[in-house]
Amino acid sequence: MLQALAGSAAGLAAASAQAQFRIEISGVGATQIPVAVPDLRGEREAGVPIAAIVRADLLRSGVFRSVDSPAAVDENAQPVLGEWRARGADALLGGSLSRLADGRFELRVRLWDAVRNTELLGQSQVVAAGDLRLAAHRVADAVHLKLTGEPGVFATRIAFVVRQGRRWTLQVTDADGEGAQTALASAEPIISPAWAPDGRELAYVSFEAQKAMVWVQDLPSGTRRVLAAFRGSNSAPAWAPDGRTLALTLSRDSVAQLYLMPREGGTPRRLTNSPAIDTEAVFAPDGRRLYFVSDRGGAPQIYRVAVDGGNVERVTFSGGYNISPAISPDGRLLAYVTRLPGGAFRLMTQDLESGALQSLTETADDESPSFAPNGRLIVYATRTQGRDVLMTTTLDGKIKTRLLTTGADMLEPAWGPFGR
Repeated sequence: MLQALAGSAAGLAAASAQAQFRIEISGVGATQIPVAVPDLRGEREAGVPIAAIVRADLLRSGVFRSVDSPAAVDENAQPVLGEWRARGADALLGGSLSRLADGRFELRVRLWDAVRNTELLGQSQVVAAGDLRLAAHRVADAVHLKLTGEPGVFATRIAFVVRQGRRWTLQVTDADGEGAQTALASAEPIISPAWAPDGRELAYVSFEAQKAMVWVQDLPSGTRRVLAAFRGSNSAPAWAPDGRTLALTLSRDSVAQLYLMPREGGTPRRLTNSPAIDTEAVFAPDGRRLYFVSDRGGAPQIYRVAVDGGNVERVTFSGGYNISPAISPDGRLLAYVTRLPGGAFRLMTQDLESGALQSLTETADDESPSFAPNGRLIVYATRTQGRDVLMTTTLDGKIKTRLLTTGADMLEPAWGPFGR
């Protein structure tokens, strides 16, 4: 029953120009590291703005602010770091980009500490022309790690659904929204993408057979297989941290309930048994518990249950309608969407130890939060100016990035793991 497919090329096919993004960053963080990232020597000849990509990555993190740089600085320079400190920079990144005889490029960078007057990092990488954007993201990751002690997420990927008229596509992009590639295109809805922990596979729900079925697709090859096509609805896939098991919502036996299923397929094991709808499961980082949405108390709230079964615990108590749970990689924060008394849907976080709540947005149609793999950013969907768009936010809600497109609705983002 693949007649509904508009096309699925082997691996990831290049997306149309209409799916390309531009970045709009708003807000000011409380404490930020001032960094100067001048243009790299030779980058104009290559046609890829390496330094601008690095600057945008660092700004989007909320951890850094940019210090204006009047001229290019390469890695062989002997900068007077006191002068850069006088300009307000705590760190300076310089570098060069040169084309090799075989058509590839060599990217060299050096990072200096303008406060301690020392060199922090020297790095060289040889990349194909088509990988220059990825190389820039990796430079930004290296800067983030060196200056904060925490890994950056700029070289990771985001999966999401694009809806344009009657056409649905499953897209995969860099973490800044650029470099869009199409994993699947269909004339029927696609929903609920979920990354495997190794970043090679995506699970998702497709209606191409005129019913909700869960598929798993290998991204490098484009090979896809049906995981769940039972009687009733098959939905809301979520991978266990070890990649061996998925949680699903199935209505095969009764009302929608949670089941666990091996990644290879087979017979699902029922986990919840209630007269209410249980759905939207996500695993805790240790793989021992599932967080999910249930209306067993009369309205949707977030609960948790051990993967071995047992008592179900309610987690959210503030607000009468809470959905779309996501758990931070360290297991400390729950992100979710709450419905306010006036009807607005807002992105929230809850500290799972203290119960402290944080409202992150002022929009009215927030959906589908997903944590970055370092836990420092959240990507989500919202609606503005009549369009569904993707946003990222810092955990305090102070720095937001809007990923803008031309004419398409962007839905259900899922942030991929480290590595690619």
